[in-house]
Formats: sequence, C-alpha cells, structure tokens
Amino acid sequence: MDLVNAPLFLDKFDETVRTNPNKAAVIDLSVEKPIILSYRELSDLADRCATKLIDLGVKPGEAVAYQLPTSWEFIVLTLALWRTSATPCPLLPSLREREVTFIMQSSGSRLLIVPDEFRRFSYEPMVSSIKGELPNLEHVFVMSQRVRRPAESTMGGLLADTSAPAEVLAARRATATTYSELLYTSGTTGEPKGVLQIHQTLSSALLAHTTTLGLTSEDNIWVPSPLAHQTGFLYGMLVSFYIGGTGVYQSIWSVETAKKAIEEYGATFVQAAMPFLADITRSDAPPKGLRLFIATGAAVPRQLAQEARQKLQCSVVGGWGSTEACLVTVGRPNDPPEKLWGTDGRVIDGMEIRIADDNGNPMPPGQEGNYQIKTPAMFVTYLHHHDWYEQTFTKDGFHDTGDLAVIDEDGYLKITGRKKDVVNRGGEKIPVVEIEDLLYQHPAVADVAVVSMPDERLGERACAYVVLKDGFESLDLSQVTDFLGARGMAKIYWPERIEIIDEMPRTASGKIQKYVLRNDITEKLQLEKSAS
Repeated sequence: MDLVNAPLFLDKFDETVRTNPNKAAVIDLSVEKPIILSYRELSDLADRCATKLIDLGVKPGEAVAYQLPTSWEFIVLTLALWRTSATPCPLLPSLREREVTFIMQSSGSRLLIVPDEFRRFSYEPMVSSIKGELPNLEHVFVMSQRVRRPAESTMGGLLADTSAPAEVLAARRATATTYSELLYTSGTTGEPKGVLQIHQTLSSALLAHTTTLGLTSEDNIWVPSPLAHQTGFLYGMLVSFYIGGTGVYQSIWSVETAKKAIEEYGATFVQAAMPFLADITRSDAPPKGLRLFIATGAAVPRQLAQEARQKLQCSVVGGWGSTEACLVTVGRPNDPPEKLWGTDGRVIDGMEIRIADDNGNPMPPGQEGNYQIKTPAMFVTYLHHHDWYEQTFTKDGFHDTGDLAVIDEDGYLKITGRKKDVVNRGGEKIPVVEIEDLLYQHPAVADVAVVSMPDERLGERACAYVVLKDGFESLDLSQVTDFLGARGMAKIYWPERIEIIDEMPRTASGKIQKYVLRNDITEKLQLEKSAS
C-alpha cells in the first residue's frame, strides 16, 4: 500500500461520476422527505457552484468560510471549492460571535456563507454584529432552511444558472499540493490553531483508512457527526467519495433518524464519538444493519462494547486520530476482545507510532511516555504559525501529539493522559484556557481552573473550580454560563458544573495542580452515584 502516492480523492469521485453516474452519492435526512442526489447530480451542482465562485473572483488557495449544518448544500459547496482550487474553511454551526470573529480574521475569508436559521438560532443578526470587525469580508450568503429541494434552491445565490465551459473548470481544478481544508482546533494557549492539509495528505489518509477497514463501494457511510468537524468531513463525506459509496447524513442528533439511516437507507459503516454508540445501543429496539462502528475520542469501555456488539450485531472497535494526523491507529474486527476494547487499536500499515521519554528516547512496551507518530497523512502547517508546526516535530521526523500513552507488547495503544490542557467532550475539544481567561473577567472570580470530569456518555465534561473574591458569597452555574454566553462563547464550551473552593492546590512554583482537582471531582461524582 503506497500511501505517499495514494490516488487523489477528487479523481476517485470523478471516476464514479463517469462509471456509475446514477448511483446515490448523498442521502440527506435533514428534511422530512430525504433528499437523494446521484453522483452526476451532485457533480453538476458542484460545477454550477464553482462557476459562481469564479464569477465572484475566488482565487486558488483562498480560504472560504462557511458555517452550514450537515446537508447536501455543504457537500456541493465543498466540492465546488475544490474545483476552483480554493480552500474550504468550514465552521461548526454551534460557534458564535467570539469564535466566528476569530476564524474569519485568521483565515482572511472574503466570503461567509451561513444558514438563515438552524436549531432556533438566527445567523444574520450574528453576522451583522461582527461585520465591523471583519475588514476582509466582502460577501455574505444566507441559505434558506425552508427551501431545501435542489430543484428549487439557489443555495443563497451560490448556484449559477449554467456551468462554465469544461475547459475553464478543468484549468481551476485542485492538484495534489493544493490546500484541501483549513480546520480550526481548540487551542491550549488561548488561540485556536488553523490546521492546513493538502489533497495528497488527505488522500493518503483515505487510502489507509478504506484499505485497512476493508470498505468498498457496497458500503453506505453513515455520517451523524458535523461535516465541519474532521470526523464528518474526512471519515464520513470523503470516505464515501473515495470508495464510490453512498453517504447517509443527518444534521441534528436523533436516535430515530439514526435508525432510519441504518435500517431504511442501509448504512453499514460509521466512525463517530462514543455518545452516538451509547445512544443507539441503549435505545429501545437498537437498529440492526451496521457492519462496523469505529468509536473515537476515547477508548471504548468494555461494558459498552460488549453491549453494542450484542444489541447492534456489528463489530465495534476503537481508534486514535487527530485533525493534524488523521487516523493513525485502529482496532480490527478480528482482534481479540481484550485488545479491542479499552485500547485505541494498533498502528495502520504505512504509519509509525512510538512512546518516548522527555529526552526523545524511545521507551519499551508497557511504559507511559510521550505519544509520537509519523504518517504520510500529516498536515502541512498551522496557518500563520509555521513555527508551532515545526515545534511539534522531533529531529527524526516524529510528530509529538501532546498525549501521554502506553503501547503494549502486542502493539496496542492506550492513551493515558494529556500534556495539553483540554477537555474531550464527546470528541469535541474544549478550549480550557480560553474559558478560564473569560471567567477571570467575572467580577466574582478571584481564581479559576477548568478541568475534565468523567461522564459515562460523553467521556468527559467540563467542571469549573472557582475561588471567589472577597465580598462574594456565592456563584452558581447559571451565572457562569450567562456570563460566557453574553461574551459570545459557544454553548458547547460552557462548563457543566461549578465547584467553589477556598484556594487552588498549587505546586511550589505556583502552578495549579489540576490532577488534584480532577481526582476531587471524580471522587465527588462517585459518591453522588453511590448515594443515588
């Protein structure tokens, strides 16, 4: 398997358009009557959108920001951007003023595409409120969430009436070294990082992924994760294109919609965070039909894995990946159960993993150390911060993930902790430092530390430990979340519990001992559970 020279995903998509044009490419379950687009229909819509982008003066390499829910419109726009050699910069629909402003300023996008409304939130007032801070912004397109049928939609004005001549579009088409995505990850220093991949690196990831897991054009890929997140973007949408399969998409999490995706529309494969697995497994009449569930974000608990395997009648394995490196380790369905569950799998062929001490020396099996990787699917830089990119690599070319881990004698990986200060809430990384910086501005807060607390469904949730200023006797969770919401922080980043303490546990040098706080909240939760 030559990952370095993997066939490009755009070539694979176009091959299916030529050889099987009437095959369903997209099944969009976000409307009452699902929208189904064939490969030919999807390709034609992408050409019309690409034509409009060219007319707007979008240039090769230029980042274009869009904050759309999972939908056929998201997919058409993304394909169109690749057909003009522009760089897709998708934003999660849950982000609000603070995060959107930062990403727009950082990416320099001249375009912003939003829905008129999604999940009872109106986007136009938000865009109006931040326009003054976005000097590069030239065009705002608003897509109706009421006119959704492709035959009636103009995608907010982003569909040209006809496509440009084939030779015009061919001249603008992306190549192996063109940027393929700009995704922002939650920063641990208070600033999100803009991760840039190119078409070749994502194609290498796709070849490794689909070959290792035995995916073929007969597989229907279920995509419950947001397309603006790498899990949905790469392991959902692009996997389906790479194998010439069908993608089955849902924009809002619902077990009933999940059952429809699996039982009515034949979804056989999914890669998603553990909450999705837990919810369908523990639902009434769990759906049957999945062949393989790759659970990422945390090692799969043995009890949940056994329960899922029995009730869903499918294989359940764990895996480890990141926006920067894509999927690097994964379990195989025929692995022994004691290895499959409770680990993050083993390395994919063509990639390397190791555990090293703080001096960079490789460590023997069974010892905890710094988790480092080498893969052809590695990102190429952090936008505006190539120095950050270079700092993540060792002299011999391994990327330090920032995680602590153990690799056992059989090569199975287990993530044991993080050097980076983040909370992993259902696969979504919560920017701890950014939350703390905001909470320090609260008039009642003298000191604050946000730490992870264990959660059976999501893996982790955020808990804020607070020391109050003199004169303040109390501070409740609603006051904290109202404060963060008023400052434009997305709800998904808000702490979900608050603990008031007299003083922070600190080292001799003054650093907060967050492990003490994590142990404290873990013990409190265990006591509360046993008392209930």
